[in-house]
Amino acid sequence: MNEKTLIVIALLIAFGLIAYEYFFVLPNPSSISYINKEVPANVINELKIPENISDQIGIGLASNLPKMVNGTPILINGKPTVLYISAEYCPFCAAERWALVIALLRFGNFTKLHYMASSAYDYAPDTPTFTFYNSSYNSNYINFVAVELTTRNLTSNNTYQILQRPNAWENATFNKYDPNGSIPFLDINNETITIGANYDPMEIESYNYTEIIDMLYNSSTPISRYIIGSANLITAQICKADGNKPVSVCNASYVKSIESKL
Repeated sequence: MNEKTLIVIALLIAFGLIAYEYFFVLPNPSSISYINKEVPANVINELKIPENISDQIGIGLASNLPKMVNGTPILINGKPTVLYISAEYCPFCAAERWALVIALLRFGNFTKLHYMASSAYDYAPDTPTFTFYNSSYNSNYINFVAVELTTRNLTSNNTYQILQRPNAWENATFNKYDPNGSIPFLDINNETITIGANYDPMEIESYNYTEIIDMLYNSSTPISRYIIGSANLITAQICKADGNKPVSVCNASYVKSIESKL
């Protein structure tokens, strides 16, 4: 084997190692660099999707339809409650948070919402998302209660660090409707239950926040049809639970169409 051949082989091996690290080992820097930074107001406003786009999408590509239940309504200060139990490491929770944030912004506003990424060691690693930990949500129509069970960080025991523990009623509701403890878990006023995400996190895992938001404004992209379709589905459930308020949201044609299917 001559010297030229050896050089070519060495270069191919080096290129292969670089490619392997890039595609399979290194984290997605577009997600990692944002972790725990507060989402600025202008980005929050960009997540308030115009009604005409939502009407064009309807239920879109959302595939995990909610289960109807007949539990005792969760009323706090006379308002129905949306309970969400997830974990920061969880890629399916990461995907679902996009839709949930968009839906909730139709009924109120967030403060101190933060960027997050799912685990670097799980399926769809470093999926860009948000965290509800230490955030606040204010609405005249609903309550929003979120429990982020763990962080995205592994301990020396190869388990994820505990972040929050459900209180008594949160835990009782979780155990009643989701005895296997699967996440994400979404309970809308004990009327509808959704366990799992409405789309695969691999659909957004390789994109950054700007790219995802840009695609939300094009109703023909798969990402808009997954995320906004899921948000529309959640919105219709909330409208059904809170007596179709506000009318500016709940009278939208996409809401009426989805409500009829629920």
